[in-house]
Amino acid sequence: MSAFSEAALERKLSELSNSQQSVQTLSLWLIHHRKHSTLIVSVWERELRKAKSNRKLTFLYLANDVIQNSKRKGPEFTKDFAPVIVEAFKHVSSESDESCKKHLGRVLSIWEERSVYENDVLEQLRQALYGDKKGKKRTYEQIQVEDNNCSARSSPTDPPQTTDLIRALQELENAASGDAAVHQRIASLPVEVQDVSLLDRITDKESGEQLSKMVDDACMLLADYNGRLAAEIDDRKQLTRMLSDFLRCQKEFLAEKEHKLEEYKCKLARVSQVRKELRSRIQNLPDLSRLPNVTGSHVHLPFAGDIYSDD
Repeated sequence: MSAFSEAALERKLSELSNSQQSVQTLSLWLIHHRKHSTLIVSVWERELRKAKSNRKLTFLYLANDVIQNSKRKGPEFTKDFAPVIVEAFKHVSSESDESCKKHLGRVLSIWEERSVYENDVLEQLRQALYGDKKGKKRTYEQIQVEDNNCSARSSPTDPPQTTDLIRALQELENAASGDAAVHQRIASLPVEVQDVSLLDRITDKESGEQLSKMVDDACMLLADYNGRLAAEIDDRKQLTRMLSDFLRCQKEFLAEKEHKLEEYKCKLARVSQVRKELRSRIQNLPDLSRLPNVTGSHVHLPFAGDIYSDD
């Protein structure tokens, strides 16, 4: 993990993308530096307001990941985000379309179900997002079902392009599961960081602090890798959906072409029948070359002398 500084944080926020891996990687870095949580939240809010509209939702995804995954390590981020999160919701909501607001509503629903904040804060968030209209509270499972239904409804009208499939497959070439270097690092972790019974070997403070650092480094390595694996699983699920949609579209396209082929076969059969009957009719017609020449070319006409002959 790189050292913390305000400039480093600003740079990382500027490089933040909407991918799950990008959000989780930065979230892990922030949680690792949670002793700077007050400054982190302050910079986060400032950069959120400076960000382009299409990136603002990603900042809230980052806050969501940090708040939820830092709770087991301490309350710092939950507490420090509380005074600014309502205004952040208002700000993002005011500059977003309906689709973005639906994503904000899903984040809020998850926070409600998991009791991330007290009811008064959650109520303020609902007001910030919905105004006087009360947002209907949904369970996390309902949210997932809705997402799946949305995907199912949208896929028939938005089939994936071949280039999108190729790009998704190429991105999986560098997926976490194939990262041999990280596999080697994890396999090379000292046994002391994995076996609690070996803690008895610690005899002094120096060796304890050394082991503590090794354990922290191992935790960050594994957490980062787990985040990458989770992102890869989502990418593979997305690719599966894309392939299913692509296969469905190809089957529909094939069925359409097969239908046209049958139509053309029928037309060809009718044309062939007409040609056959036409040939038959032609064969039954008399041979014009053997008929008398009605132009008179074979009729003998008398010469003028014949007319005026004495005979």
